[in-house]
Amino acid sequence: MIDHIYISVTDIDTASAFYLQALEPLGWKEFGTYSASWGPDDVPDLFGIGDAVYISGTGVGSSIWLRQRNAGETGLYVGIVCDTNDAVDAAYAAAINAGGIDEGPPADRTYFAPGYYAANVADIDGNRLEFVRKAWNPRH
Repeated sequence: MIDHIYISVTDIDTASAFYLQALEPLGWKEFGTYSASWGPDDVPDLFGIGDAVYISGTGVGSSIWLRQRNAGETGLYVGIVCDTNDAVDAAYAAAINAGGIDEGPPADRTYFAPGYYAANVADIDGNRLEFVRKAWNPRH
């Protein structure tokens, strides 16, 4: 299951208006922002839009995070749900063994939230995967 996707956009205000209107019939809403000042230097400001389940925290839902595109940037960022920290570790190891590029080994990422455990890799084209376990999500 996909937990979240980062979409790099040229204008946050225009893009957020578009995504909020386009996804409103499906029950998606703005649920908050993440400030780059709260975490490591490589995590940008983010604008969050989520489905009803994601926002309520009652199950495993999905979210989109809009971020300001950097010059020359392309690629996709996809967060993949993992049921356990061991699953995060295993997926990360498999991705590295398959030729993935390390962008952050498995670790607690408490700057996002307590119980957020993740690892990051990129493929040779710069597309990024985050394997993530959120302690508050039920197993699926």
